[in-house]
Amino acid sequence: MNKALQLLALLAACLIVAREVQGATHSAATNRILLIDPSSMPVAAGKATLIIGPLRWTNGVYSGDYRIKVIPYFFKGEKGRLAIVVSDESLAKFTQGKVAAVIGTATTNGKGGKSRHVDAEATPGDINHGTIKLWFTAGSRKMIFEPAYHFVEKGAAAVAGESKANNLAAKCP
Repeated sequence: MNKALQLLALLAACLIVAREVQGATHSAATNRILLIDPSSMPVAAGKATLIIGPLRWTNGVYSGDYRIKVIPYFFKGEKGRLAIVVSDESLAKFTQGKVAAVIGTATTNGKGGKSRHVDAEATPGDINHGTIKLWFTAGSRKMIFEPAYHFVEKGAAAVAGESKANNLAAKCP
């Protein structure tokens, strides 16, 4: 009987610690903004550049604006909204510095906006920086981008990060 009580006490302690870790993980996510650097890939006789604005965390989803510029085919570019779903499991992997797969949706702006599935795999360098591989299909072509990412705290640091992201977006050809 005594061993059974000890086992129950140990299990209860493990559950309490697990909930505290999960709460801390969610708290860290809600207080940080995800910034993804612009990234390019070659296309026929040109280049496609993916520019993602600051992504904010709400209810398990990092979301924000994106833009794809295609040079010299300016008419092939698009703008829209990106939503990356980050499961509790993936969020825990990020905080442990492990590679994590996530999925998302890119929805173009305008009347009759089209949605496309986006896959991503993040490889943390440390708790605040890393690289992310994003891929999706546009028409019949698989588009693959591999930018760097970093997190900034909401507030003054976030404003500086947004300004940097906006400046980079303005300078991209």
